[in-house]
Amino acid sequence: MGDMNVVKVEAYRNSFLKEVEANVEGGQWVKMCMQCGVCSGSCPLGSAWDHPPQELFMMIRAGKREEVLTSSSMWMCTSCYNCIVRCPRDLPITHIMHGLAHYAERLGLAPKNQPTRKFAKLFWNNLVKKGRVNELKLGVALYFMNGLVEGIKTALKMAPLGLNMLKTKRMNPLEYVGGHGIKDAAGLQAILKKARAIELAKAKKA
Repeated sequence: MGDMNVVKVEAYRNSFLKEVEANVEGGQWVKMCMQCGVCSGSCPLGSAWDHPPQELFMMIRAGKREEVLTSSSMWMCTSCYNCIVRCPRDLPITHIMHGLAHYAERLGLAPKNQPTRKFAKLFWNNLVKKGRVNELKLGVALYFMNGLVEGIKTALKMAPLGLNMLKTKRMNPLEYVGGHGIKDAAGLQAILKKARAIELAKAKKA
């Protein structure tokens, strides 16, 4: 159990709901859910969730901390916003889902092999280096996301597409060793560093 997770467990031992309200974006809305299930019925991936949104909200209120934070459910959200548009109480469900995922990640409880989590980390790490996404590097990283053998199989499968992109000048192999970036990458790093410091300070207070 990570240090931050231990701190949060001790601080909110008697109420997971209070922990969510204090640490998760939109968490103060969880208690407003009336369990109508419209969010789950509106979600294009609803059948793939281990626990649909309204079930997660009830689990939070029931104090099922580990089950919620180690779940892959909130990582299934595609940000389509159907749930927000149709919720009779206007709950910011999409934001709460992303907030729960982010909080679970901060605590070290997020499922390690969840595909959306793995993609999000690859995308973010790619983006922050130069302020722009290097699509070639990201694509290769995704191919090998699940190991060397799987990566080689995927690369061979996609080889015809890659060759066609080269022929039509839609892909430059030199991008892999270079790539475009923003003018002030150092400034971006400074902004991100400051943002992380602010977030960490808020987390310690909560």
